[in-house]
Amino acid sequence: MSRTFTKHRADAPSGFFQCEAAGLDWLRVAGGPRVVQVQDYSETELELEFLPAGVPTAPAAFDFGRRLAHLHQNVTTGFGAVPPNWNGNWFFGPLADVYEIPVREYPTWSQFFTASRLAPLRDFLEDTGQLDPRLARGLDALQEGIVAENWGSDAPPVRVHGDLWAGNLMWSQGEAVLIDPAAHANHPYTDLAMLELFGCPHLNDILAGYAQISDLPPPSNFDLAVHQVFPIGMHVVLFGAGYRPHLDGLLARVLDV
Repeated sequence: MSRTFTKHRADAPSGFFQCEAAGLDWLRVAGGPRVVQVQDYSETELELEFLPAGVPTAPAAFDFGRRLAHLHQNVTTGFGAVPPNWNGNWFFGPLADVYEIPVREYPTWSQFFTASRLAPLRDFLEDTGQLDPRLARGLDALQEGIVAENWGSDAPPVRVHGDLWAGNLMWSQGEAVLIDPAAHANHPYTDLAMLELFGCPHLNDILAGYAQISDLPPPSNFDLAVHQVFPIGMHVVLFGAGYRPHLDGLLARVLDV
C-alpha cells in the first residue's frame, strides 16, 4: 500500500474537505502545475498522496511559472465561481480556524472584489474588534476607487489556487506541487500576489517562466498591494493586531496616502 498523508479536523465545517478535494481536481489541467492527488475524503478528514520533501531549484521554479500561466488560461463563467462539483461556501483560513464566504458569481472583478472580498473582510474585522475608524475609512476609500476605475478589467476570470503563499507550494521530486487550495475564479494576479506576499524560493524564476507564457504584463507594486489586501486583512482577523501595520501599509500604497 502506498504511503499517504491525512488532514483531520473532527469539527470541520460541513463540506470543508469535499470542497478542498473538488478544488484540487479543478486545478489539475493540461499543461498546468502538478497537483497533489486526493485518495479519499470524508466530513472529518482528507487523505492525500504522500509527497517526499525536496529542495527548491531555479529550473523547477521556472517550469512551475510556465505551468501556472497555463492554469491561468482556463477561463471560467464569472469572478467568484467555484469548482463545478462543489456547491457550497468558499473557505479561507487555516484548518484550525476556517472562515466561510457565500459564493456568488460576478461579471467584473471590481464587483466581485468589493462584494465578496472587501465587504466580508470588513465584517470579520468588526466582529473580531479590529475595525477602527481609520481602517474603516481606508477600506471605504479602496472600495470607492476600485468601483470608480473598474480595476481588474484587464483579464477574464480564471481558475486560481486562491491561497498560493509559499507554504502551499510543495517542492517534491524535482518539481513544485500545489497543495491546500482555496480554489475559485479570480484575476491571475491573485496567485502571483500571494507568492510574493511572504516570499517564495526562486520567485524571480517563477515570474520569468510565467511571463514566457502569459500575455499579462508583470504585476506592478500597485497590483500586488491591491491583491494582498484581502489575505493580509484576514491575517489581522485570524492572528490579531500584529498584522495591522502590514495592512495599513498596503492601503497606503493603493490609496497613495
